[in-house]
Amino acid sequence: MMHKTRMMMMMMMMPRCSVGAMTPGSVGPVKKETTSTFQVKSENKKTIWNTEEVPEGSEFDDTWDPREKPEYEIFFKQHVGTEDVFFGMTGKDPSTACCEDIVIKIKLPDTKYSDITLDIQDKVLDLRTPKKKLLLHLPYPVNSKEGRARFLSDEETLEVTLRVSRKFDFINSSDE
Repeated sequence: MMHKTRMMMMMMMMPRCSVGAMTPGSVGPVKKETTSTFQVKSENKKTIWNTEEVPEGSEFDDTWDPREKPEYEIFFKQHVGTEDVFFGMTGKDPSTACCEDIVIKIKLPDTKYSDITLDIQDKVLDLRTPKKKLLLHLPYPVNSKEGRARFLSDEETLEVTLRVSRKFDFINSSDE
């Protein structure tokens, strides 16, 4: 009996949690939590979704398409000269932040050049063939008007080169 009372006394003396009960936030009157709802006015009363509610890039998403995703690799390309390699005069470094081009190599086995449909937006590459489909969100925004694609039939690979478009691209340019 004595052992049980001793255990009860020790349990009462132990703190209930590791965090102290008194914090700077507990001084003063208890604050009531207020919840505010954000209401977006729709331009058209018949629309179901507002433009703010639709996630970016979802117009390309097609989860019901049974075509498989091809293998692809993304490379970053820089244009460097001797002033970059030997002297470091332009301030370029080997990071992707200083790269001018994105090169995407997509393996398309058993595909003809005429079967390829390629659509490039500023942030999305959409490739479709009868057997394969690739919806690739690009790591950087690109200039969708300036780009180059070539199909290497012996390697069965499509090589797409896209110019990166950044807001402060004049910092990395070597056209000065």
